[in-house]
Amino acid sequence: MASQREIRRRIGAVRNIRQITRAMQFVAASKLRRAQEATLAARPYSDTLEEVLADLASVLTEEEHPLLARRSGGRRCIVLLTTDRGLAGSLNTNAIRFALREIVEHGDDITVITVGRKGRDAMRRARVSLEASFNGFGDRPRFADVLPLARLITDDYLAGTYGRIDLVYSVFVTTLTQRPRLGQLLPIRPAPDTAGIPGRQFIFEPSPGVVLSQLLPRYVATRLYQAVLEGTASEQSARMVAMKNATENAEELIEDLTLTYNKVRQANITREMIEIATGARAL
Repeated sequence: MASQREIRRRIGAVRNIRQITRAMQFVAASKLRRAQEATLAARPYSDTLEEVLADLASVLTEEEHPLLARRSGGRRCIVLLTTDRGLAGSLNTNAIRFALREIVEHGDDITVITVGRKGRDAMRRARVSLEASFNGFGDRPRFADVLPLARLITDDYLAGTYGRIDLVYSVFVTTLTQRPRLGQLLPIRPAPDTAGIPGRQFIFEPSPGVVLSQLLPRYVATRLYQAVLEGTASEQSARMVAMKNATENAEELIEDLTLTYNKVRQANITREMIEIATGARAL
């Protein structure tokens, strides 16, 4: 059994860890509210834009804009969004496993673009082909931060490098629930409820090409930005819950160590009393 000094050291170390995890829990909780508000505020705009373009994609063709082209060949690209930092429970692990499962099930002709160091390191360990990697966009991502990534994806698709581009990210559901999601980014798919829309019912001024040349790149950037916001809110909520659990576990461990310390202390006192009584009797 460990000595009293060793147990005291362990209690002190666990108390220090508890102090750190509690501070991280409060910091994540303060950041969560801001991230949650930004995510929920951006959802209506992103969803409406996606619906409008899905309706347009059902009646327009590649002639109006090449981002609407549906290619049968070409490589597939997966954009994987993770965090730069750990201590967020199983958030990154779930997203990475989700992407790796998709890669295993659909062949080797898939390349990955990662956002976040956790995803980049995991893909390198799994020996998955990386086309590019970006660091995370911090706790307060801006729309301008995702424009280089959106431009890279758009240019590669227009150049014919990829036949399909998917997005894997964590969706913020509740504070306790974050789910990985895979969504097709390019080409733009028609909405499932637009099968009955007659062609050429939309009027474009000055022309479909001019309107879509401005709208479709904006759509790609908006989808990426919404995914980044979802990931930021998921990260803060997952970290808050993970640090709360770590703090509670540390408190339980302190209680167990304190009980063990008292037992060892009582055993030492009892042994010393027996030794004193035995020595006095011998005299």
